[in-house]
Amino acid sequence: MNKCKSFIILNDKKEILKYNSSHNHPENEYDVSLSIMKHKIKDGIEKSSIPFGIKIKPLYNKISKEMGLICPEYNSIKSQISRNLNKKLPSNVTTFAEIPSESEYYKTKRGENFMIFKNSNLIIFQSPFQAKLFREYNDDIFVDGTFFIAPKFSYQVFITRTYAKELDSFYTTSFAILKNKEQETYKMLFEKLKKNANTCNNNIRIEPKNLHCDFERAISKAAKTIFPNTNIKYCIWRYKKSLEIKKNKLCYNELFQIYHL
Repeated sequence: MNKCKSFIILNDKKEILKYNSSHNHPENEYDVSLSIMKHKIKDGIEKSSIPFGIKIKPLYNKISKEMGLICPEYNSIKSQISRNLNKKLPSNVTTFAEIPSESEYYKTKRGENFMIFKNSNLIIFQSPFQAKLFREYNDDIFVDGTFFIAPKFSYQVFITRTYAKELDSFYTTSFAILKNKEQETYKMLFEKLKKNANTCNNNIRIEPKNLHCDFERAISKAAKTIFPNTNIKYCIWRYKKSLEIKKNKLCYNELFQIYHL
């Protein structure tokens, strides 16, 4: 019986030092390349300090080019890659209380913490650079809540943005996860953003000239409490929508009374 001449030599880090694909049973070469590909991708995931930022397809393309072997198709190992990646990620959070107060994932690439506050109803994320933008470009602050991307255990993701005239661009200056849309929660949000901006600016008071928001009383009242000299500018579309709803209610009541005389 002929002994297979194929072999793989690895170092202590399980990196391939030498590979010979001289099989006397060619059908197994694909299995070998599949095994090598899976190992290299798994190793790449384990070495990454930021698994959230891993782009699997480019990683696959890079490894397949380096191997120079008969590589398995991406779709054939996609599920295996996902399993390896999920093992590296933290477990899914199912309740607001499970959101950790400290985490390695609350750090920027520079090692700066960007989770600035958390209580039972609110968690706020703002990096030092975002705080700088919030502080230096505060003529117009834009705020908005979105519900489609909010975690199931929360009510909304709330975002603040600013406009940098020199760059002619909008920038996100903070984002937060809220359990509700109560005035006290918004008040706490604005208070912590103001405090963080002041802390990063040697306690020089920060107050936006204008705050643009939806026609929601809880937001505007909370903002006025924390920034009393700020002008509130409502979103016209939301304002018109609110008037339309009010008009329809009034007209419905009038028509109901007329038809039931």
